[in-house]
Amino acid sequence: MDSLINHPVILSVFTVVIIGMLLLDLGILNKKSHAITSREAAYWSILWISLSMGFSSIIYYYLGFEKFSQFQGAYWIEKALSVDNLFVFILVFGYFNVGKELQHKVLFWGVIGALVFRAIFIFSGVWILNYTYLPEMILFGKEVTINYLLTIFGLILIVAGFKSWFSDNADDGEKDFSKSPGARLVHKFFKVSPKFDEDHFFTIQNGVKMATPLLVVITIIEFTDLLFAVDSIPAIFAIAPDDPFILYTSNIFAILGLRSLYFLLANFMYMFSRLHYGLALILGFIGIKMIIAPFVHISSLVSLGVVGSVLLISVIWSILSPVKD
Repeated sequence: MDSLINHPVILSVFTVVIIGMLLLDLGILNKKSHAITSREAAYWSILWISLSMGFSSIIYYYLGFEKFSQFQGAYWIEKALSVDNLFVFILVFGYFNVGKELQHKVLFWGVIGALVFRAIFIFSGVWILNYTYLPEMILFGKEVTINYLLTIFGLILIVAGFKSWFSDNADDGEKDFSKSPGARLVHKFFKVSPKFDEDHFFTIQNGVKMATPLLVVITIIEFTDLLFAVDSIPAIFAIAPDDPFILYTSNIFAILGLRSLYFLLANFMYMFSRLHYGLALILGFIGIKMIIAPFVHISSLVSLGVVGSVLLISVIWSILSPVKD
């Protein structure tokens, strides 16, 4: 099947759009730290979703409907699972009293880290998958080829879905983020100032160079993204396990739109109080899909329909029955 790697035009568009938007974002529009308004966040959210859908239309034009549906499926799965990140961002910013004018810079550099780590996870993951196929065998009267790593991923996602169903985001509010791995890492290598120094990651106090709490916060955000990637990366492997470029481009578009989504929804997160039930069902569905893939093929279009329907129902349920705690 054709892949993005064989279409330099598509890859060039992706590269130019991502680099151009990041330079525009940090270098021009947000060169000076400031609080992001709901209107500004709404404009950026619409822009990123529009760019994502426009890029998927280019994929449809050059590669056809199957690759288009794979991009869409992976994009919306990553988008949905990333919403859980927003709850943690709110708690981390609140715990360290990070001002609203500083939050954009933290999330921006968090995204830069995600660009690198997601590339490592996705491309190395697809490479490893090619070496984890078992020899053909007869099971239930059918000749099948099983990938044991995808089967393990499927089991992990089912367990993650089970945990998500019974999770309570309010419990995260009791966490001591100063003892998290990211915070301990910074304290191990640097002396940390008790106070912020505007939007700087380092400061000079009494002639001593020290890290500011802002560096601690961004390190915690990066570690949080790595932890969430344990669920989201295996989940998108179920959509297109043989095309890392589809997975990476959809993943990056979803993550880049997450920052503006955070500022848009931060004050309305109670409207998504039931979303974890939807995410649990999505994780369970994808996990089952990965396990039964050698026996039953579930198309990308069906997967996209299931993910979209579950998300829509869980959001409507949250709005009709909100939890404001």
